[in-house]
Parts: sequence; structure tokens; C-alpha cells
Amino acid sequence: MPSSPSRRRLLQVAGGGLVAAPLAYGGWQWLAPRGGAGVDSPSTGTTTGKPASDSANQAYLHVIAHADDSIYFMNPDLEQSIRSGALSVTVCMTSGESDGRNAPGKSPQFKSMRTDRPGFARARINGLRAANALMATGDDNSPWTVEPVELLPGFRSELHYLQAAPHVQLIYMGLCEARYVSVPRPVSMRGLWLGAIKELPTLPGTGSPVRMPRAYTRDQIIDALAAVIARVNPTVIRTLDPTPMHAPRETVAMMSAPTILRGLSYLDHQDHTSSAQFMQAAMERYWGGGKGRPASVSNYIGYPTNYTPPSLDAAATRRNSQLLNAYGWADHRDCGDAAGCGDLKVGPNGLKGGGAGWARGTRTRTPGTVRWLAPLKDGRLAAFAVLNGAVRCWVEREAGKGPWGGPFEAVGSAGGPLDPQVEVVRLPDGTLQLFGTRTVLPFKGQKHHKELVCVLQTGVGADGVPKFGAWTSLGAPDTAPEKSLETGYPATAVAPDGTVHVLARNWAGDIAMRSGKGGKGWGPWQLLDHPAGKQPPHPLVVEGIDALVDPSGRIHVAAPTAKTVLHWVSPAPGELPRLSTPTGLPPSGSAVSLVADGKGGALAVYRGAGTAQVTIAAPGGPSGTSEAAWKVARRTPAGGYGRVSAYRLNGSGAALVIAARDEQGRVVPATDSSAKQAAWETPGVQFVGIPGMSQDSAGRAVLVVLGTDGQLYAARQTRPGARFGEWSAAAQESAGSRV
Repeated sequence: MPSSPSRRRLLQVAGGGLVAAPLAYGGWQWLAPRGGAGVDSPSTGTTTGKPASDSANQAYLHVIAHADDSIYFMNPDLEQSIRSGALSVTVCMTSGESDGRNAPGKSPQFKSMRTDRPGFARARINGLRAANALMATGDDNSPWTVEPVELLPGFRSELHYLQAAPHVQLIYMGLCEARYVSVPRPVSMRGLWLGAIKELPTLPGTGSPVRMPRAYTRDQIIDALAAVIARVNPTVIRTLDPTPMHAPRETVAMMSAPTILRGLSYLDHQDHTSSAQFMQAAMERYWGGGKGRPASVSNYIGYPTNYTPPSLDAAATRRNSQLLNAYGWADHRDCGDAAGCGDLKVGPNGLKGGGAGWARGTRTRTPGTVRWLAPLKDGRLAAFAVLNGAVRCWVEREAGKGPWGGPFEAVGSAGGPLDPQVEVVRLPDGTLQLFGTRTVLPFKGQKHHKELVCVLQTGVGADGVPKFGAWTSLGAPDTAPEKSLETGYPATAVAPDGTVHVLARNWAGDIAMRSGKGGKGWGPWQLLDHPAGKQPPHPLVVEGIDALVDPSGRIHVAAPTAKTVLHWVSPAPGELPRLSTPTGLPPSGSAVSLVADGKGGALAVYRGAGTAQVTIAAPGGPSGTSEAAWKVARRTPAGGYGRVSAYRLNGSGAALVIAARDEQGRVVPATDSSAKQAAWETPGVQFVGIPGMSQDSAGRAVLVVLGTDGQLYAARQTRPGARFGEWSAAAQESAGSRV
């Protein structure tokens, strides 16, 4: 295919992060369409695709370890990105060569098959191309073009783009994989990350245009990923989970392994974890230089989804099955490649065996809460989100009205990139306080660990933007660095006397709480009790807890588990919450949101496991007690997945407002102003994270989301308890402290 200016423009990015490789392999072909008509165009050595600015200023970057990771763990978000028309780039870091046998492990074919790791790597590449083509065009054999590209000078990778939809692109770095889920192997990304080896070699697939294997140092992998960020200039970054759940038994992996590789065993694949950690380091390096437009980050849980209730409904699961069948070459289509057209280890069994939970569950490590929007002292609303690893702020220009200004750089550095979500509480005097988690990478003599951090508002600047002081570390419930990495996303609640309670899941799967009067003078971490009797199942608590303080001052806490939803409540105002009698609630397919019931107690709002249906549950006894089984009301499903935001309006009517993600990734609200259940309203924009909600100076609910273009979008009720009006984007500011 002849080079064109539009293709060359992708190279003209900040910092010159991507270098085109001259092609010495003219006429090289990849995957032919069905029937043999047409082949991949010979490469000219330049990179390809549409600039992100051609599609509403959005671009998506997905970083995975193996070819099937994005299908199993990132859908339906991945497909929505591909179908948006915006630039969608997936970076597959490893070759995925495994044992080199493209057959199910216990099949007769497997036993008689010779090992061919380059061939199996290519078959997996073909499988991912087929699945991406099916998402983009409906044809799993839609042809691709492939060409070599240099992420760093002298380091070639494969760049693939779909001819019928060139905004869909794949980059294969081809690093050797670990070949085992958890067995320590020095020649692996984990071995390189921990320093067991100095360089990690690549293993090109059969027929690759990258003919010369190379080896990357740790810094070179980080620099290569930073170069991809520069090339794509994404507004949305998706990775796997950098801090996964440990295995049920506190085992030390392979005492015969080199000392540096020993440690706890985890439920996720070591390549998944390492790919996400390398990407964390790349983002820190790239954004630390002040580069890039505002981008959000989502970290998707991998294998541990097998240990949590399914989060996707039947329709989304069926779609995943279709995509996995394309990846797994279930139809044995003739794609014109002798190496194979997909991964037969998956084959038609993507929804069976060990991968069943993976295809039925999409969960993120940092689920966030509704609490990222709050009123300032003067009644103007302020919204906070994490972009490029730092907190950004949008503010109403006038209380109860638009437009919004922002995003502003109102909060200083937390000493390193924050994890993807931020929590805001409003103290009784109207001061705001922000909470989040920060992962500290093992560089510059620091141990790899996670900690909770907070920062208090100090005032309002002349431009009307709230100002904050220095971040304070709250540590973590577990002091051991390795265990602190599993600290959950915090839930906060403010008592009438101004005491702030912070709760988080700890390494063991219990919940810990720390409290501070006025958001200062923090007491020690205290563990909440868990069900009596035998050792609780692992994990006891799934990521996604919530908390609130009722009007009497008692603290309520709710947490999803594999089998049900647990509820804790303080015996008396301000006391440590105690586990209630069993709720009898069905399991949750999402994080749980707690909201006031308008009668002095609390409601739990969540999605039913495997249904996407919103459940609203209340204790069956007197309001606020926990002595009877909870009563459940269910809404007509809106589709989608993830946490349901819930907010109770103050004042006349005290309506309950909820908002969720629908099956197309859009925000959809509903308001119950009476006993009658309201219908879902017209969907709004596609978004990332969790919808935020608060009440404006006129008593109306305001709903905000972070769009996939990195902008804030807001909608406001036309009057308290009524339907929401039109969605609008916040104004873009570019002066003074603005970004």
C-alpha cells in the first residue's frame, strides 16, 4: 500500500516516540481473506492509521500480556472502543508462545504434536486479529496489513492495522512469556522486573517481518511503552491488574527458585501482573515529563474473576463467546496460514473450564464511588477526577448553573501517580477533603507498596478554584509492603461531628477502618469482625465496598462476597461497626453502593450476579436495624456492568436517584420520587469510571461522568426529583492554573 500523508502523521507525535522501520521484506504477506482473494498489502515501512483527532478527540490504548487477554477481561469496553471509530490500539507485550502446541492440553492431538513456539505465537496473533476484525467489521477474516515498526531505535515490533477499519491497530512486541501461571521463571517479564535477568529476549512468530530477535532491558521496555503512549496520545488507557489477589494459602512460590523470584503466590498470571506494572512505570515516566493530553486509566482484573460472581448478563456473555470462538478458531476456517488461524487451546471452550469466569466477568481494580462531586462553601459544585495520574478539578462558574470551568490543576503532586479514582468528602464546615490510593513503584530505593493518601482544602483561589494543601499518607491496613499492594479502594463516611471514617479491604479480605476528627489526627487501623466459625472463604470481601453514616451517627458498611452481601452497623453512634445477622441477599455482580433510605437507615444498591439487573435492598426490620432478612426490589435491566451510583436528595420528597452504565457504555439515570419505580431515562454519553452525583444550590440532583474523551459531562434535573435535562460538556480552560 503506498505511503500517504495521513499514515505518516501518526509518527509526528510529541517527543518523536515512534520510529518507522525501513522494510527489507518487500512483498511479504500475512493473512489472506477467505477464498484467497487479496492479501495484505506489502508494507512501505511507515506506520499507519487515523489520527485520534479525526474521531471526536478520543483515542484508546489497551496494554495486554497475551493475545486473548483483552477479549476475556476488557470486554465489552474494548468492542465499544473499536466500534466508536476512534483510534483503538492494543499492545500485546508477549509472543504468547506457551508450550508451542496449538491443541487442548489433554487432547490426542496435543500428545502427538511437536513443539513449535513461533508457530503457536503466530496462530494466537491470527486469532486476536480475527476477533478484532469481527468486532470492527462483522467479518472475522477481514484482511489486515502488517509492517515492522520501531518503538525504540533498533527495536522492531509488528504493527497491524485492519484495512477496512484502519483505526483498529495491534502492536506485538513479541517478548518471551513466562510459560507458567505462577512458577518463577527468570526468563520472563517478572524476572526482568525484579532483576533476576538483565535482558528479556523476544520470540518472533513464524513469518514475522521482525526477523531479528532482540532483548530488552527493564528501562527499554518502559521507554518503549512510553513511546506508544506518545504515538497514540490516548484519552483512555486500559491495562490488566498490577496488584492482583494472592492465592488462598500464604505459600511462597518455588523455594528452589532464585531468591529474588521467591514470594507469595497469586491467583492471576504473572505475565498479566508484570505487563500492568511495566505500563504503570511507563505512564509515570511519560506523565512525569508533563506530556500528553488528559487520559483516564482502568485496570482490569484477570484470572481472579473466577473467584467472584459473574458481572455480565447473558447477552454480553454470548457476545464474548462469539469473540472467543473467532479467537479460538472454533470454525476451523481457512485463513491461508499454515501456522493456524487461532488458539485451539481456547477453541470452542471459551465459556467452559478454567476460563468460564473470565468470560462472564468484567471488573476493575479501582471501582470508585459516587463521591467525586461535592458543593463548595458558596454552593458551587466541584468535580474531581484522576487524569494522567493526578487530580484535576472542574467547577461551576455560578451556583446551580453552567457552564463549568476546568480541568484545573487544583491539587499538587501526591509524590507519584495516583490510582485511577478519587473520593471527595465535605466536612460540616464546607471544607472538602480528597482521598485516593497511590502505588509506589520499586525505584529509587523504595519498596513496592500501596498507601492511602488524603489532602484537605485550604481555601479558594481568586479564580474561584478550590486550593488544597499537601497530601498526607494514611498508610495501609497491612504494613508489609507486599501485602499492602492488595489494599482496596477506600470508602469514606463523615459523621455529624466532622469525624471522617475511611474503610478499605485489606490483604486478608477483611475490612479495616481508620478515623480522624475533622479529617486529621488519625487513629490506628481497626479491623471489622467477620463471620464466626471456620476460616472464611477466600476472598471474603470482593473489591467494591461502601459506607455511610446515618442521621443518628451510626456507621453502615456494605461489602460484596462470593455468595452474598455483608452488612455492618455501629451498635451506637461513632462505635466500630459490627457484622449484622446474615442479610440473605443474593450475590452481587458489581461493587455495592450504600445510600440513605430517607427514614434514618440505609439501602444497598448493586447489580445482581450474571444479570446486570439493579437490586435495591433494605433491612426487613425497623428502619436502620439488621435483625431481619433484607427486602429486595429489582429494576428493569439497563444492561452494562459495574457499580450503580445512588444518591438521596435532601428536602421535599427526598427522591432516590440512581445512575448506571448501559449495554452501550452510556450513562443512564432514573429518579424515584415516590413509591412508584421510575423508568430509565434517555441515555447520555459514553464514559469511564463511575457516575458522580450531588445536589445543587436549587435542590436538584446533578449527575457527572468522565467522558472517553477526557472531558467532564454534566446533566441536571429540571427541578428537584424530576427528569434530567440535556447533557453538556464542561468548558475547556487554558490559562493560569488550568491544564
